[in-house]
Amino acid sequence: MKAVVFDRYGDASVLAVRDIPAPATDASQVQVRVRAAALNPKDLLVRKGKFKLFTGSRFPLGVGYDFSGEVIGGSKFEKGTTVYGMLNGWFGRTLAEEVVCPANECAAMPELTFTEAAAIPLAALTALQALRDLGRLQPGQTVCINGASGGVGVYAVQIAKALGAQVTTLSSARNLELCRSLGADETLDYAQDKPFNRSNGFDVFFDVFGNLSLAKIRNSLKPHGTYVDTVPSRQIIWDSLRTSLGWSKRARLVVVRSRSTDLDLLSQWVTEGKLRPVVDQIFRLDQTAEAEKYLETKRARGKVVIEIN
Repeated sequence: MKAVVFDRYGDASVLAVRDIPAPATDASQVQVRVRAAALNPKDLLVRKGKFKLFTGSRFPLGVGYDFSGEVIGGSKFEKGTTVYGMLNGWFGRTLAEEVVCPANECAAMPELTFTEAAAIPLAALTALQALRDLGRLQPGQTVCINGASGGVGVYAVQIAKALGAQVTTLSSARNLELCRSLGADETLDYAQDKPFNRSNGFDVFFDVFGNLSLAKIRNSLKPHGTYVDTVPSRQIIWDSLRTSLGWSKRARLVVVRSRSTDLDLLSQWVTEGKLRPVVDQIFRLDQTAEAEKYLETKRARGKVVIEIN
């Protein structure tokens, strides 16, 4: 089967489409004919070697964690069932004609195209677990989302609204209308509007873009508010540790996990009209290097998806 792989860490030029053996499966897993797969910042970091402590130096390595497609093997679903999901762990492999995954890392697709469905899992699961599990966001509470027009941000806005919150977004001026269309109650231009000094303004501050810190936004949090970051760093790890010991304002780092139960909830919200995918650009499998270069600009509005025929 054809798959995107790389034989060394580096820039996007190391990526290549190559014929590799199809993955083996057993009854406890799900084998999927992949129709679409989305890219995420995690793909870029792994390809650059930022996580080689975990990924090691045994090549080739694959690319991609999100996928949608049709079941061709395994016992959880009938063959032909359309599914979508996200792989846990460090080793990507969904930019390929087939993928095998544990049964609890995928779910039946909602009524979407394969391209739309592939755009959901990692980003929406990140937003859900950050807001619901770490932020403990409740109906009527307030949340500020920094980086609201990106891959995770577009889902964070919608999920916060589905959870019953009042949503303020921070984005570039060109993306204010997009944020409004997703349900934001207040849309701010990060170049001009600074909500960081709003005394007791927010119950949750979700730093999707990862360029702030608890210290910078502390004044804007309510007394028992939570700052949630998506980007691992010494600062957020230290802040998480020290605020776990009784500090009134907490810092947390979201580490997303694929769960079929959470995917089912996302599917329910899609069916109810509370959640919709946002796809910025679509590329072919042989354009993956170009797609990753585009993602590296950090200008994508929503998701970048690779279609696999």
